[in-house]
Amino acid sequence: MKTVLILSALGQDKPGLVEQLAALISAQGGNWLESSFARLAGQFAGIVKVAVEGDGATLLAAVQALPDLAVSAVLDQEADAAPVQQFGLHLVGHDRIGIVKEVASILARQQVNVEKLTTWLESAPMSGDVMFHARAELSAPVQVELATVRLALEAIADDLMVEWVA
Repeated sequence: MKTVLILSALGQDKPGLVEQLAALISAQGGNWLESSFARLAGQFAGIVKVAVEGDGATLLAAVQALPDLAVSAVLDQEADAAPVQQFGLHLVGHDRIGIVKEVASILARQQVNVEKLTTWLESAPMSGDVMFHARAELSAPVQVELATVRLALEAIADDLMVEWVA
């Protein structure tokens, strides 16, 4: 029996953390399937999908014993889902408190799932104003009208630019 685990890891960033995790997963007979890692404010954060023979308890105990990372896990329970449309989104607008909450609320009300989200702040070239940027990979049931989602997003701010990405 094969078990698929989703591991999340967090720790003070330093060279070699991915190598430690990869070496341990390999030594336990785990097959590294997918991952995403980032450094944010001096912290290393990542998530990795791993397949392993058996129930995964030995692998989980081993990765949780890593001294430099706090690791937690859940079983992959992704069921056969209904058909969805996938699309990307790029947002730019003046930064303000609550902008991520507002965008996330609209997406949730429209039945849009956030599969990946990256946000950052950048100074506007001419004015120097702080601009909020977001890139997202999204999915929604096929009956969701993207034009309706766009109108709802544009309604939260006069200056919010919404661009769909193929």
